[in-house]
Amino acid sequence: MKTASKIHSSFLPSAVRPFAMDAAAMDMNDVAALRLLGINLPERRVRAMIANMDIDGMGMDDTTGLVTTASISNPVQFLQAWLPGLVNILTAVRKADDLMGVMTVGAWEDEEIVQGVLEPLGDAVLYGDYTNIPLASWNLNFERRTVIRWEKGFMVGLLEEARSARVRVNTAAEKRNAAAMALEIVRNRVGFYGFNGGANRTYGFLNDPSLSAYITVASNGTTTQWSGKTYLQITADIRAAMAALQLSGQGIIDVKKSKIVLAVALAVDQYLSVTSDFGNSVSDWIKTTYPNVRVEAVPELTAANGGANVFYLYAESVADGGTDGGQVWAQMVPAKFQALGTEKRAKGYLEDFSNALGGVMLKRPFAVVRRSGV
Repeated sequence: MKTASKIHSSFLPSAVRPFAMDAAAMDMNDVAALRLLGINLPERRVRAMIANMDIDGMGMDDTTGLVTTASISNPVQFLQAWLPGLVNILTAVRKADDLMGVMTVGAWEDEEIVQGVLEPLGDAVLYGDYTNIPLASWNLNFERRTVIRWEKGFMVGLLEEARSARVRVNTAAEKRNAAAMALEIVRNRVGFYGFNGGANRTYGFLNDPSLSAYITVASNGTTTQWSGKTYLQITADIRAAMAALQLSGQGIIDVKKSKIVLAVALAVDQYLSVTSDFGNSVSDWIKTTYPNVRVEAVPELTAANGGANVFYLYAESVADGGTDGGQVWAQMVPAKFQALGTEKRAKGYLEDFSNALGGVMLKRPFAVVRRSGV
């Protein structure tokens, strides 16, 4: 068996934090260290980007010498009040990292990510002086995930850069941010849905082949949906899922002590605020009864099972003696952001970026419970 690839970094879902970079305080050593997070920016390409951003000194410079036509009336630009800053158009919240963590492993050029699965074999039998000795053995399998690569680039023209500078917008920086966001959006989408490219094996949170089937929650005689249920009925659904998780783990998972994630459809998250006759909510009950449970509202779980809203209940990790770290889910990312290169042209410059994604692997299927119809 091949030597295991170096894992550059690996974060459990509860350990994932936003990443902030202070460009003013960074040097080339800091840029090189970003590789541990799957952000690959070779020094020569960073220097090329910096050089490109100063074509004819026009990056963010003001131009002067405006000539206007004489006018008796007051021009409208002197009667305008400008609000500070710019409003960004947002995209839907991205939850893949919060649910599964992120593991930076392998390299952008890799074809597959492989996990070995070892199973001990053999049952003990009654002893006899003259009986055959029963022999123990083991069975080894390999679970594979196919690496897929995406790309996004941008081009900046001389006239475009000069005109955007007039409104205090650095067009190259904004386009670079847009490219990075596009790559993050597709990474999140692959994290949930995988990618069907024919014979490849790239799966997501919703369709990993090791997932058990959905089970519909109990009906109250009228509906299974939380929008039509009481406090006692919603807590009963969660309690039943907790019992199923503990039973599936045969006691390895202690739902009152282990770190547990309750991922609910965004459409039903607010029904966790339904209160009892004593004024406490479902969320309050969860915090009191299962103090190590973390609740996440996830857009992708809305209508995820044939139009029905769903929730997932699972342990973040399991101490089962495995040598892989015990993760239940692994979101494998060889490269979050790979700088491919820059090209200077007569009328501007071009930059291109990529990422490499291995999708998701459910390593311990027994540690996940899925419920539908909520």
